[in-house]
Amino acid sequence: MKKFIHYISVGLHQLRSYISPVFVMLLFASFTLWYVAKLNYTYTTSIDVRVRIEGKSFDVPCVVEGKGTTLFGYVVSFTRRLSIPLDELEYTDVCEEPDNVDAKHCRVRRLTINPTSLRDAIAVRLSDINLRSIGTIPEMVINVDKE
Repeated sequence: MKKFIHYISVGLHQLRSYISPVFVMLLFASFTLWYVAKLNYTYTTSIDVRVRIEGKSFDVPCVVEGKGTTLFGYVVSFTRRLSIPLDELEYTDVCEEPDNVDAKHCRVRRLTINPTSLRDAIAVRLSDINLRSIGTIPEMVINVDKE
């Protein structure tokens, strides 16, 4: 292993005599400027948005379109976490376990969220990018506590 490290250090020393450090810095600067220039274009990509509804969190795969700088910010940062109130969404409510005492109340509810309403709610919160489509939405199981 020591021999390998010695060969690497000797190789780097010889390479330094052929390539100027100024050249390497300018090459890095040109690559950075090229990358920044490419970020001004419009791109389409998929990102996972963490949605929190009624205390339950789940990931929604979304196909989005926007400027590269904006999309890069969403991919790098943690602003993809959204809290959406249930009253903003359209959903179907199914009673899984009716209460034995009162038949009108449920102990466990299963909510199936309408994808169009969820897409619209996410699109409002991600206003600087265009939301093209969303993936599958899991059903939510909510335990109702009796007060």
